[in-house]
Amino acid sequence: MSDQSTSYPAAERLDLVETLHGHRVADPYRWLEDAADPRTKAWSAAQDELASAHLDGLPGREALAGHLRTLLSSGSVSVPLWRAGRRFSVRREPGQEHAVVLVREPDGTERVLLDPIAIDPTGLTTIDGWAPDLEGRRLAYQLSAGGDEQSVLHVLDVATGEDVEPPIDRCRYSAVAWLPGGEEFLFVRMVDAAEVPEGQQAFHRRIWRHRIGTPTTDDVLVEAPGLYDGHNYYGVRVSRDGAWMVVTANVGTARRDSLWVGPVGGDLERVLAQDDDVQCSAWVDRDGRLYLLTTDGAPRWRLAVTDPSTPGRGNWRPLVDEDPGSVLDAVVLLDGDAPRLAVLRSRHAVSELALHHPDGTPAEAVALPGTGSVPGLTVADRDTPAEHGRLWIGWTDLVTPPQVHRYEAGALVLEATAPGAVEVPDVRTEQREFTSADGTTVRMFVVTPATGDGPRPTLVTGYGGFGISREPAYTASALAWVAAGGGYALVSLRGGGEEGEDWHRAGNRGHKQHTFDDLHAAAQALVDVGDTTPRQLSIMGGSNGGLLVGAALVQRPDLYAAVVCSAPLLDMVRYEEFSLGRTWNEEYGTADDPTELGWLLSYSPYHHVTDGVDYPATLFTVFESDTRVDPLHARKMCAALQHATAGGAPILLRRETDVGHGARSVSRTVGLAADQLAFLAAHTGLELATRRMAP
Repeated sequence: MSDQSTSYPAAERLDLVETLHGHRVADPYRWLEDAADPRTKAWSAAQDELASAHLDGLPGREALAGHLRTLLSSGSVSVPLWRAGRRFSVRREPGQEHAVVLVREPDGTERVLLDPIAIDPTGLTTIDGWAPDLEGRRLAYQLSAGGDEQSVLHVLDVATGEDVEPPIDRCRYSAVAWLPGGEEFLFVRMVDAAEVPEGQQAFHRRIWRHRIGTPTTDDVLVEAPGLYDGHNYYGVRVSRDGAWMVVTANVGTARRDSLWVGPVGGDLERVLAQDDDVQCSAWVDRDGRLYLLTTDGAPRWRLAVTDPSTPGRGNWRPLVDEDPGSVLDAVVLLDGDAPRLAVLRSRHAVSELALHHPDGTPAEAVALPGTGSVPGLTVADRDTPAEHGRLWIGWTDLVTPPQVHRYEAGALVLEATAPGAVEVPDVRTEQREFTSADGTTVRMFVVTPATGDGPRPTLVTGYGGFGISREPAYTASALAWVAAGGGYALVSLRGGGEEGEDWHRAGNRGHKQHTFDDLHAAAQALVDVGDTTPRQLSIMGGSNGGLLVGAALVQRPDLYAAVVCSAPLLDMVRYEEFSLGRTWNEEYGTADDPTELGWLLSYSPYHHVTDGVDYPATLFTVFESDTRVDPLHARKMCAALQHATAGGAPILLRRETDVGHGARSVSRTVGLAADQLAFLAAHTGLELATRRMAP
């Protein structure tokens, strides 16, 4: 029992124990699952007061917030998307709350096409996606409000900037594929709530063919055998000539794809099913070939090709083989007099780029600016004059804000930098190897001040889930921390995709403990070389990364002095009951299965909180409009830790309303990051107030 128990808001502990597949599972704070319960409201309001009282007075917080604003004033740029000589791109200028979508005309004039602040001056509306038609005359775009990520689909006239038809709702996670002429597109829409069981709308989608200016009741349903089996997410693409359609589907976030290929408006042939256990991104390119980027026989991915009229696996021809030391991330076709394939790989999370001949044989390597990542790779469309260029490459690294390079005459030409002039702190960056508990070699990127040696307060982070890779990229919060004298480490944990699909599977389902072991081993490696000490060591993670640090703090409370756990999953027995949880059981397992419940119970953070343990200082940050991970996880875990901890380190819950799991304004980003970093600094000895916080 905490010696601080009287300082925390009262939270009733229920004597609630259920027997699940022979396991006795306690759930003393189940009442905190209900946000509308008056007890939950009162408890949450009291937590708000407690968190504000602690966070508002943290030393150096305001200076830190100012430095974060300075580093974020770099702004951002994206690679262009060309349509018939019109250049579409995204840019955020210094002082802007959100990035805007721009169009540059063939004569060089540029104007803002979409500005979230112009749409909603409160800053609570975000752009979820956008797609110009093939002629560059119309733009489909999706908006969400207040963090709900529900995505209302609009279409505007590029010349006038005005919408051309009423918006279409229920387009969350919708792909948009235009047909030639700009009069029709294919898109994905959730089924009307009245047509599915209560609470299940988010799990039922359909693909529709829509004609501009007609009511959605006239839309034509795309159908194919097995297309709507299961709770699928869909991708849809149309070839440039409008002849071929490619549809992919996966059940929730399962890392395997179903695939259909066929003529637009005709019968689709099923090429892959979920039982094939294969991932595949497929498209028909301008040369008329069906390209298939796939894990079929290649956990680090390979590229195959066939004729779209014969899409079956038996007809796939190898084009670019798997490389055992890198992951094949993307391929784009540069057509013209000497066509090439631009092949993007990542080697231990660091990007590499090469050009290949159309037959797949290597042609030349493209020298990238350094040890970093390529967040975008685009080519000009067939209707854009060649003098504009053919290949654009996005670039960033740990100290470089986003850039855009153009490849021409065998070399990269810097075309655009993030528009704000920012002096980043003088730092050292390196990639290190260490050994995890089972002997596996794992890597991490480490950033430290350019001068001086450890031990120093150090922040370790990672993700380790869903096959998602965390690559070296400009991160204002990391640089602000290091500028204050701290060390920062980004770990390529198992469960992610940094080393391919086998790396992902080594850290999911029954192997999830490997992810946590990797984090512990990274932290211990930093301690062993003298970079830090346990009393100076902090960890931070969000979403699946929140699960990561939640498990870490209950498994090794002796190793970490402070923890920030953001938008986390923490009750792994009941996670499927809420929000999008059921779409993640291919990643974690399901409590409905006796064996898989055993996996979940072995690490579920909420169920491993133990009375009388001196837990690290912990800050939970949650977002009440989060439609992916319900804040109930953090509420229950916070109450459990506040009850159990025997130490004096604070356990706090910081809430925000009107924002969700995804994009947010710059000012909201600064406010959140300042609280998170100042909290970690206060509990690891990083003296923000006495250090120069401006670059």
